[in-house]
Amino acid sequence: MAEWLDVAQADDFADGTVRVVALEDGREVAVFNVAGRFLAIEDRCSHEDEVLSWGVVEGEEVTCPRHGSRFSLVTGAALTPPACEPVATFAVRVEGGVVQVDAASAG
Repeated sequence: MAEWLDVAQADDFADGTVRVVALEDGREVAVFNVAGRFLAIEDRCSHEDEVLSWGVVEGEEVTCPRHGSRFSLVTGAALTPPACEPVATFAVRVEGGVVQVDAASAG
């Protein structure tokens, strides 16, 4: 069952920016606006637990600021070493002008 959490007003969530939402279980989700498409991944590198929302975004990929591993914002896949494990992804929607992430959809 979906568990939608508000992230931000879509009009206030500029292209190329990221917002972080805390889940009840203590995990954080980074929601990225990539050319008007909202994509969400767990905000921790699978290699060394670094905050991915601080990384550089190029297209639909984010680079971990610690060791340079790249992750797909679409699938969560680790694309380059040293990370080899994926990060969780989350469903995102815009409802009533509000960007929301589904806390129950971790994949």
